[in-house]
Amino acid sequence: MIFDSHAHYDSHQFDEDRFAILDTMPETGVSGIVNCGCDIPSSKMSLDFSDKYDFVYGAVGFHPGCIEDYKEGDLDIIKELSHHKKCVAIGEVGLDYHYGKEFKEEQKELFIKQIRLANEVGKPVIVHEREAFSDCYEILKAEKPDKGVMHCFSGNKETLPLILNLGLYIGVGGTLTFKNNVKTVEMCPLIPKDRILLETDAPYLAPVPLRGKRNYSPYIIHVAERVGELMNLTTEEVLKITEENAKKLFGI
Repeated sequence: MIFDSHAHYDSHQFDEDRFAILDTMPETGVSGIVNCGCDIPSSKMSLDFSDKYDFVYGAVGFHPGCIEDYKEGDLDIIKELSHHKKCVAIGEVGLDYHYGKEFKEEQKELFIKQIRLANEVGKPVIVHEREAFSDCYEILKAEKPDKGVMHCFSGNKETLPLILNLGLYIGVGGTLTFKNNVKTVEMCPLIPKDRILLETDAPYLAPVPLRGKRNYSPYIIHVAERVGELMNLTTEEVLKITEENAKKLFGI
């Protein structure tokens, strides 16, 4: 019942064994994976994976960290890709001021365009935000995406209601298990059960006790166990709830 709502199996870290790994997913209990695009090539790869595997779905979009690669006409390509039968979202999109401070205005402009595209084509947005909460929230509040998820939400119990009031889901991943991540631990029990998703961000952010290793979808079990502890649910209940939430959000 593991549904990984956010992964990057197009990453170069999977070049040597990508399909060998994906082949094993059903036997490890993985029922669904959304592979997220960061630019045109990775968006196309995400859809290629979805063609090859019944349990893989694609998201297409431009990550803020790829803003330097964006050129005129790329959004038209993303729109065309979004009509693929297994494209379930526009993403990942958003703002990242950790690495892209010098491109703030370009990031904001592209983020707005992609939210509008998502609403136009009837897809949810998968939102990336790093060190840019204020600007990200103001854009989301103004542009009003019809539906979406805050991927690997880095907020806290004070900012959580702001995102929930926009109707967005909350993505929870391996960082919940990190010992120094007190704010996510405090926030997790406050997420409504019908608004939480589990994710890996594979190959990144592997959970404890696998921190530092290459992450992949079956490792979500450790995140589900921690969510269960914090929300007074069994691991099986967490997996069932989050699978149902993902299917609802992504129209699967």
